Amino acid sequence: MTKEIIKKVLITEKGTRLNEQNRYLLEVATDATKPQIAEAAEKKYGVHVLAVRTINVKGGLRYIRGTRRAVTEPTYKKAVVTVKAGERIEQV
Repeated sequence: MTKEIIKKVLITEKGTRLNEQNRYLLEVATDATKPQIAEAAEKKYGVHVLAVRTINVKGGLRYIRGTRRAVTEPTYKKAVVTVKAGERIEQV
């Protein structure tokens, strides 16, 4: 596939807590399906994916402090990928 399914590993507080349960947060393409995400994670990171859950995150307005400007944050999709016990996705 020419389009990249997995954009990056998300490093957040919630993602760090999920890592202890063999779950990882990934930012993925907005039109990617769960089977496509699982296959891409297995190929890219060399792990066995047990489950994939997806969340569509709606972008919104963010106001710039000290100015009268508002910036629109982009809408994106993230996935919580559960991998086999003992395997890891390296967060670089």
